[in-house]
Amino acid sequence: MLDSVLAGARAENRAALVGYLPAGFPTVDGGIEACVALLESGCDIVEVGLPHSDPVLDGPVIQTADDIALRGGVRIADVIRTVREAHAATGKPVLCMTYWNPVDRYGVERFAAELAAAGGAGCILPDLPVEESEGWRKAAEQHGLATVFVVAPSSKDERLAKITAAGSGFVYAASLMGVTGTRESVGREAQQLVERTRATTRLPVCVGLGVSNAVQAEEVAAFADGVIVGSAFVKKLLAHPDDLGSGLADVRTLAAELAAGVRRRAADQGR
Repeated sequence: MLDSVLAGARAENRAALVGYLPAGFPTVDGGIEACVALLESGCDIVEVGLPHSDPVLDGPVIQTADDIALRGGVRIADVIRTVREAHAATGKPVLCMTYWNPVDRYGVERFAAELAAAGGAGCILPDLPVEESEGWRKAAEQHGLATVFVVAPSSKDERLAKITAAGSGFVYAASLMGVTGTRESVGREAQQLVERTRATTRLPVCVGLGVSNAVQAEEVAAFADGVIVGSAFVKKLLAHPDDLGSGLADVRTLAAELAAGVRRRAADQGR
């Protein structure tokens, strides 16, 4: 399903819109509602984050949300439930984004089997070195899960080829060095990384780390196969700590604006 959704967006001459939210934030039930809201309001794909106490890729906004989820007692079972219910409610692809340590401790085969049984489309593993990924990749392939690796501007061409050869689903291109968070501009560095990555693979290349509004989404959609947005959605929910309804309304509005942004180029070319 992940492949067909990305191919469908390409057939429409547009980038896919990929949303991210951590499971258990602001609560488990609230997080499920938020993921469904993203998918119903314009996101083609959602990444469900597995909250981690030391998220090396994530900036302060997502760290804050992870802390709330962890203090609320979120468990891997809740992450799996979030994937299951978001997918069941919408029929759209839902991935899990997680650091490696929780998967390793839980059991690679067990995690892959449960994620697949929940209807999960795959896993994004930002800190799993390709050289150490064979066990996971075998389990993922056995259960029909995509394995998405992250590339960065610092990745040399030889390294890019090694990473993309091992991955499936799509390639997650971190547009800037550093941690996640909204940026004033997403910049040329991201476009160069996409071009270098595409030279090594036929997998779609989706850009994350920095997009927060429709203008930026349109900018990235001009050169990437997918636009990934996380911190901007989390900020909307953080702004309403005691009013989930208002937070969900803002999330829906932003998703619709971003969806319009990734479609604007196709609409312009169709005139």
